[in-house]
Amino acid sequence: MSKSLDAILKEIDERKGEMIDLLKTFISFQTPAPPARNTKEAQQYVASLLRELEFEIDMWDIYPNDPNVVGLLKGTASNSHNSLIINGHMDVAEVSDDEEWELDPFTPIVRDGVVIGRGAADMKGGLAGALFAIKLIREAGIQLRGDLLFQSVIGEEVGEAGTLQCCKRGYSADFAIVVDTSDLHIQGQGGVITGWITVKSNQTYHDATRRSMIHAGGNLVAASAIEKMTKVMEGLGELERHWAITKSYPGCPPGSNTINPAVIEGGRHAAFIADECRLWITVHFYPNETYEQVANEIEEHILNVAKGDIWLRENPPTFTWGGTSMIEERGEIFPSLEVDPNHLGVQLLASSHQRITAQEAISDVSPTVTDGGWLGDAGIPTVIYGPGDLLNAHSVNEQVSIEQLVAYTKVLTTFIYNWTNQSKKEVRTREI
Repeated sequence: MSKSLDAILKEIDERKGEMIDLLKTFISFQTPAPPARNTKEAQQYVASLLRELEFEIDMWDIYPNDPNVVGLLKGTASNSHNSLIINGHMDVAEVSDDEEWELDPFTPIVRDGVVIGRGAADMKGGLAGALFAIKLIREAGIQLRGDLLFQSVIGEEVGEAGTLQCCKRGYSADFAIVVDTSDLHIQGQGGVITGWITVKSNQTYHDATRRSMIHAGGNLVAASAIEKMTKVMEGLGELERHWAITKSYPGCPPGSNTINPAVIEGGRHAAFIADECRLWITVHFYPNETYEQVANEIEEHILNVAKGDIWLRENPPTFTWGGTSMIEERGEIFPSLEVDPNHLGVQLLASSHQRITAQEAISDVSPTVTDGGWLGDAGIPTVIYGPGDLLNAHSVNEQVSIEQLVAYTKVLTTFIYNWTNQSKKEVRTREI
């Protein structure tokens, strides 16, 4: 005989020590990215836990020693009832040798109501709580009517988008929750795309020819690519300021759509005029924009800037956008994610939050990015909802509140139970 939902919620309090132990185990797996290529053991552990809960397991390498894990628990009425994706990443932020941690970052500490260790907030706490919620539902003998998919992915910290690979593999659902760091806010996000702008001369000159380039009678129409890149940077600044006064989005501070000239590379040797200069930029854009749109806007503006320069007019800048890895390709994309507050899944999650915490759910926009944009890009209604706060994410002595972790686990348990036992027909009717 199955237990009631209320009995499971009570059990979360009684057995929270097991959940904390699971989080400690996750933290003990050393999975920083960079350097990455180190999640296999942790992912095998996740797969083993899901197998014990009778999930079908799909595990495949995205990069050597960095596999994705997807577990599928078929519902008893999959065709007629809501399916759900729970998504999180196993990689954590890198740890520098000079960081002054209280203990080794991968030796978890439990005290004063928190768990300390790399990944506690971002986002092994979210993974541990979600798995524990599913474990108690399964142990209670509750049969979910809709499908439940658990995705433990790699590469989020370095733009390798393990979640995108899940989408490409065909995994989808009626709703998805990315259990990343949100301080229990229901969040969408803006997007990020990196790009390289290249200014290149079609010929290389000795530095002794510089006089002929810049003084009267020199008769050599040529230029330093480094100096010409300054005009490109000025143009980017103009566009950034234009965006700040012409674009906005509810919940985002004004001017959140930025163009950061992050890295510049140019020239080959002091004895040459710089024949090439490359600028690496990071662009933040709003939830209602796409990365293709903002890339096109930048290209159009900079090419118009180039038309106003005699040399750049004949040697226009070129552009390379995005990439599948900051490690492999020095490039990344994080699509934006808009949340529809009227979607039944969003409303049900908000009501689950209010039931457990006795506080109205806060819906806003994350100031950072997650893999959630890829799920939204694939047409899956998605929200970010997880324990931990951004002040702790990537920080020295990173930590997560145990009280918040327990509340999150109860909310997720409530939502999983209610969402997957609701008919698809009811969701469609509400949306109409």
